Amino acid sequence: MTSTRIPARQRLLDAADRLFYAEGVHAVGIDRLIEEAGVAKGSLFYNFSGKEELVASYLAGRDQQRRDRIARHQQGLDDPVGKMLAIFDALQEAVTAPGYKGCPFANATAEALPGGVEANALRVFRDWLADSILELSKEAGFVDPADVAARIRVLYDGAVFNAHLDSQPDAVRWAKELAATVLASAPRGA
Repeated sequence: MTSTRIPARQRLLDAADRLFYAEGVHAVGIDRLIEEAGVAKGSLFYNFSGKEELVASYLAGRDQQRRDRIARHQQGLDDPVGKMLAIFDALQEAVTAPGYKGCPFANATAEALPGGVEANALRVFRDWLADSILELSKEAGFVDPADVAARIRVLYDGAVFNAHLDSQPDAVRWAKELAATVLASAPRGA
């Protein structure tokens, strides 16, 4: 008979994901995490060097979730413009999910000291997203792909924060409509 017990590391990550996102990485203490995960204190330090590494792992998990969600929405699309617009579909899915509390990277970074693991995680995701949008803009043949990509990122960011701060999930739909206008009107090469 095999055990179906979830390993302590995964239970810690699951608890961190729930608590850090809902309440904040610095509002949740180690004792609370350990209690929520149902593990011994030694398990935390066996699996992670400390809370900072657990926060970094939590944010890396959130990064992967976003990348996977975007990839799922882009699946089957060949047109780079369609793939850029699908990024907004992935965001719409996130902002309408129960318990949406905004961008986990921005939330964690707002609580952290400059240069911490939180700021690094934010930069990693934002760089990946910026590079992805820029590459799609190049594939689409825009004359100034950097300008197009920058405009799409501004619309994405505005939708993220408006959906959260103003509890306005329609912001993503509006941003997607504006993005479609930007993409349709931007000059393309021959």
